[in-house]
Amino acid sequence: MLQFGYQRASIMKTLLLVLGAMTAITLPLLASGASNEAQERSDASHSRPDLDHGAALFQSCAVCHGSSGGGTPDGHVPRIAGQHFSVLVKQLVDYRSDRRWDPLMEYMADRHLLKTAQDIADVAAYASEIETLPEAGVSVGSGEYLARGAEIYARSCVSCHGERGDGSGQQQIPRVAGQNYEYLVRQVHDAVEGRRPNFSASHIRLLKRLDYADIMGVADYLARIPRKVDHLTPHDIAAN
Repeated sequence: MLQFGYQRASIMKTLLLVLGAMTAITLPLLASGASNEAQERSDASHSRPDLDHGAALFQSCAVCHGSSGGGTPDGHVPRIAGQHFSVLVKQLVDYRSDRRWDPLMEYMADRHLLKTAQDIADVAAYASEIETLPEAGVSVGSGEYLARGAEIYARSCVSCHGERGDGSGQQQIPRVAGQNYEYLVRQVHDAVEGRRPNFSASHIRLLKRLDYADIMGVADYLARIPRKVDHLTPHDIAAN
């Protein structure tokens, strides 16, 4: 029994040493990954976009998002036309950094296709400049919970996303107005069920308080708001 006790203590000591070594290796890697992610986002955000190059890169995006960037009514592909440049940059970097999950988008945002931060800036800027008519391909709900959705939005969402769902490019808050209804519904469920790791904990807590009618109503309300586009100034766009 005494010998067994010594053996067990020796095994435990070895396990602790191994775990300690793994932690010592893993923590610097995690810190390095976070640092690289922040640097790439900063580099892309401060680049002067080349819209012509962005248009060429967007041809790959158009396979799913459509040439007008309108996405699909079934909720699988979002409308990215007119989304804030800074938001698109953040989402692309998040896909590259395992902070947002979708196998196809992780592949499309990979460094084999978008090789540099400049590529990210160019394609994000192009998508942010696309204008589409409000009714072009934007799915809406049945209208049954529309009034309720407007009330919920005014009470719980307007402080961040704004009265008209325009968000904030400066604060990287997405423009949710004019987004496809089914996509909005799906993102709420993905967030509360742990499939959107780049959602903040406070945002997830807020979404968890919504019931079925609240979610359907808010999504329907936002889908019906026309989306506007904030055009980049000539100073922001690289000269050709």
